[in-house]
Amino acid sequence: MNSPSNSENESDVESAHSDEDQNDITEDDRQNIRSKISGLSFEDLLKMKEEMGAKLYNETVLGVKKKKIKTDYKRANKNRPRELSSKIRPKILKRELNQNVPTVKKSRPRDPRFDPLCGQFDAKTFKSDYKFVHDIRIKEKKQLEKELKSCTDPIRQQQIKKLIQRIGNQIRDQEKNEKEEQQKYEEKKEIKEKLKQGEKPVYKKKSVKKLETLIEKYNELKKSNKLQKHIEKRSKKLSAKEKRKMKE
Repeated sequence: MNSPSNSENESDVESAHSDEDQNDITEDDRQNIRSKISGLSFEDLLKMKEEMGAKLYNETVLGVKKKKIKTDYKRANKNRPRELSSKIRPKILKRELNQNVPTVKKSRPRDPRFDPLCGQFDAKTFKSDYKFVHDIRIKEKKQLEKELKSCTDPIRQQQIKKLIQRIGNQIRDQEKNEKEEQQKYEEKKEIKEKLKQGEKPVYKKKSVKKLETLIEKYNELKKSNKLQKHIEKRSKKLSAKEKRKMKE
């Protein structure tokens, strides 16, 4: 008659043997598979690996098999049960914990400029809605100019000057764009009127348009007594450009 300890040892040996995996694929079969897929490209091999799964592909084609780590659970005493590792979480408990954890939706950043759900950008509507910004800039510039006159701190004076210059550039750019759009509108209107009357419309060349804008610019500078200053600045810029060319 076998003792309880001997029967327990036998069961341990049987369970150890049953856990061992047997490789059904022979080396000849593996070589045959390799010869068949030798003509495939790397891309096709990757696709095959994705379809089969990395584990099955490695075992079948490469013969690489993941070794299972055999854990030997020892008993402190023959009359005591085997102690499992506390590092391994029970599957049932893990499943319950995952079910109880609330799912948090990831917040995706959304830019209305590139979102089709927000509609298409309309320049005219935008200008009419945000026209007040231009008026605010003009008021802000006047306030800063007043502050500059009364300011005595040199650091603050430099800050105010930079702000005035930046706001002034913004105002000039906006006014320039508005003027260009107005000219385009008038040009289109003139062409439409001529077409209605049955006359042949005259389309201005880019060179002619550029010359007209330059003449208009010089006339504005002349009115504001800034023409001489602009010519001096322009001549300095051209001379510096010529010097750079000479050095090259």
